[in-house]
Amino acid sequence: MSKILTILLLPLITYATDKNDCVGLFWSPDKDGKIQVYEKEGKYYGKLVWSERPEELDTENPDEKLRSRKKVGLDLFYDFVFDPDDDEWNGMIYDPQSGNTYKCNMWLIEDGKILKVRGYIGFSWIGRTEEFERIE
Repeated sequence: MSKILTILLLPLITYATDKNDCVGLFWSPDKDGKIQVYEKEGKYYGKLVWSERPEELDTENPDEKLRSRKKVGLDLFYDFVFDPDDDEWNGMIYDPQSGNTYKCNMWLIEDGKILKVRGYIGFSWIGRTEEFERIE
């Protein structure tokens, strides 16, 4: 019942009033990295711009040629497009901890202070949601 109620109330608690509202700097969920969300040619991306471990490499990448690149500088969110009907952005997310890429939805809550990001395989109700706090 609570999942149904959440789905019904979600449009009432989301924040986006403009497709560019997601643009900004956010803490990663564990506050060990900073993600810069930016727009390029009508799509939105999230680049890891700072990390507590700046020398850490992308060792879990499925492409062996990319395993020697640093995680800082990677676009972890990519190809997001704003859906005004759902007040959310839809795209893809790369998880450098596992090397996996997932479909993803993201939306803003708490007057734009929190970016909720839900990665999933197949259906969005089978996935994981993380919160990214906006850095003022």
